[in-house]
This record gives sequence, C-alpha cells and structure tokens, in this order.
Amino acid sequence: MNVKEIKANIKNCATLRFNVGDGLYIKPNKSKNGGAWELRYTINGNRRFMTLSGLGFPEKSLAEAKAEAAIIKHQIKNGIDPLAERARQSEVEIITMNDLFNDWYKEKSKKLENPNIPFRQYIRGVKPYIGNLRVEDVKATDIRKIIQIINDDGRPSISNKTLYLFKHLFEHANKLDITQRNPASAFKESDAGGPTKSRDRALSFQEIEITLNVLRGNLGIFTYDNYLLIILLIIFGNRKTELTKAKWSEFDFSKNVWDLGIRNKKKSDIKIPLPKEVMPIFKEIKERSCGSEYLFPARKKSNSGHISDDTLNHALGKMFGSKVSKKQYPNLLGAEGVKHFTLHDLRRTCRSLLAELGYEGNKVTRYLNHSIKGVAGIYNRYDYLEERREIASTLAQRILPLAKINLISEEK
Repeated sequence: MNVKEIKANIKNCATLRFNVGDGLYIKPNKSKNGGAWELRYTINGNRRFMTLSGLGFPEKSLAEAKAEAAIIKHQIKNGIDPLAERARQSEVEIITMNDLFNDWYKEKSKKLENPNIPFRQYIRGVKPYIGNLRVEDVKATDIRKIIQIINDDGRPSISNKTLYLFKHLFEHANKLDITQRNPASAFKESDAGGPTKSRDRALSFQEIEITLNVLRGNLGIFTYDNYLLIILLIIFGNRKTELTKAKWSEFDFSKNVWDLGIRNKKKSDIKIPLPKEVMPIFKEIKERSCGSEYLFPARKKSNSGHISDDTLNHALGKMFGSKVSKKQYPNLLGAEGVKHFTLHDLRRTCRSLLAELGYEGNKVTRYLNHSIKGVAGIYNRYDYLEERREIASTLAQRILPLAKINLISEEK
C-alpha cells in the first residue's frame, strides 16, 4: 500500500485499524487525517499489536515505519518480546544511591514501625556524601568514612544504625541485580560505633531542680513549649513521640484520662490517668496550641501538623553546647554540674524517682506501659488505673514545685 492509498483508507476506514503490509497497521485518527503506526507480531504463540514509538502517519513516513518495524522483527526473531522490553524500560531506573534508597524506602517504609528513622539517617548521614554516586561506584572506603564521621560526632549508636542501613541497601541492590557487590558487608559493629551499651543515666531530684532552673532561665533558647514537654516527660515517663504527636481528641478532661490507645511502642491499649496537679500545665498548653488539633503544633511549615521529632532533641542538645544549629551555645547545663543526659533518660529517671518514693511492682510496670512478665502477665488484666493516678499525683507534687509554672505564668 502506498501513501496515497493509506490516506484514502484513513478517510474511508470503518474498522479500528487496517493492514498496510508486512505486519504494519494504521489505527486511523480521522480528525487529524492521520493515524498511529502499529506492528502486529506473534511470539510464544501469542499475537500482539504494538504501537511504534514517536509520531504516527503522516509525520512518520511509510519508509521510516518499515525501517523501525524491521528492527523490531529482528528482536522478535531472537526471542525478545518488544512489548515486554518496553515495559521493563519504563520502570524506574536505579542508577545512583539516591535512586536505590528511594526504591528501597518505597518498599520498606510500609513495613517499618518508624520509617522516619532510616529516612533521617540517609538524608543527614549518607546523601550529602554519596547520594549522587552511581551504586557501582560506591567503595568500602566511602562506607568507612561516613560511619567514622558519625561516630566521631559522638553518635555511636547512629553510626551502627547507618552501617546496618548500608547493608540493607546493598542487599536490595543485589536482589534487583543492580550490582553483585556489597561494600558494607565486611564491616562489623566494632568498625562503627561498637557494641551498644545499656544506658544507666537517671537524674536525681536535685539534678532535676538544677536542670529546670537552667532551662527556665534560658527560655529564649529552649522555649516554653519545650519546657512544658520536659516536665510532662519526667512526671509520666512517656516516650517522647507519645507526647509530641498527642492530639486533644485523645484527652477526656471530664474524666481526667488520656486515652493513648495503641499509639505506643508496645501497641497495647492504655489509658493514662491525669492527676489534678497537672491540669494547670495542660491549660497552658491548650492556650499555646492556638486551636491546633495537636498539643504541640508544628512551629514551621510541616505536613505532619505536630512539632518535628527532632525539635526537643535539638533544644536539649543546645543546652549542653552541642552544635545542632547555626548558632552554638555554651554548655549551660554542664556549667551547673549536670552531666549529659538524653530525652529517653527521663523515662529511666521517672522509674528511679518512683522507686525512691516507695513505688514498686505491677502498678509501676503499667505506669511505664511495660508488659507484666511471666504467668502474671497472662492472667493479670487489671489496669491499675487509680493506683497509677495516685503515683502520678505523688510525683507531680514533687516535680511541679521545682518547675515553678505559676511563676512563669505571672511573668507572662
């Protein structure tokens, strides 16, 4: 069929497509007086139609269409299905480490309990150094450099976790046949941060008083919202994100109960009793949240709506002189004799203070939302709600006078 005959067929065609010859077809588009070039072929006993790449008729001439069809037919003759090959090429191409991480994270983030952890590790610790490198070009020396930088920065546990992230990423690359190398495989925990040591840091009542005095005297650096958060963490012994992500809808102030539900590490349903002593703090937080659904709304533009997971960490780091922002402050807490502690140490602090106040046993276990061990844990379904309310009240009576919330409110 020649060009003149093709044009006539397009104008008069009453079918979906018509045969041009040599397996070539045209699917007419009468409004444009043209059509899409298609190739009909058979492979593995199956007949298929494939639209040729680029332009259709008349922009792509009959000669050009025949030339492209000849190449495709040669592939088919060698057992290559052109449609399957085109589908493969349309998939996301993984070339750089950034590509690899994005593909791994897309698959794994739905299965991880806290997907933000590996995301932060990669964005902060890996991407700036080798994010744009080809996967094949990453060397063992690159891995060593990164884990040593993190370890030298005083974050040995993060160094370990970053090494594990490297191992997972290259296992993913091996699985996808992107590379057969794993430059992280030979490294052990001892090459990164070393074996993780159990922390035993807990603050005494005296240290808490000194700490709160320093924080209260530097609210321009630490902020009042962070100050209120620290007080609640000490009294309730919560994990940080249980408070930073808390919504007002979880609180029933008519019953003075915080229904945390399963939004906790143990994924076990729990209600937290709120003693009357802490109500002034929640009143302050309510006023400062300015109508947000969160107790502690985001301070910058954010998709989450609540403050960043790192906000409180960075604030406390600044008080110990860590360089976590453009401006570095002196070690204000260390200058007053307070040894370094982390936010999670406040949870251990809460447990130690309760022991000092004479509280032990299952009610303390439930207060910290730990599982009761052994047979008792299987059969004892009592929640110790009122006992926990008494514990919170006693601890609040010891902590709040040190916090001097009323004094700050009067100054405002």
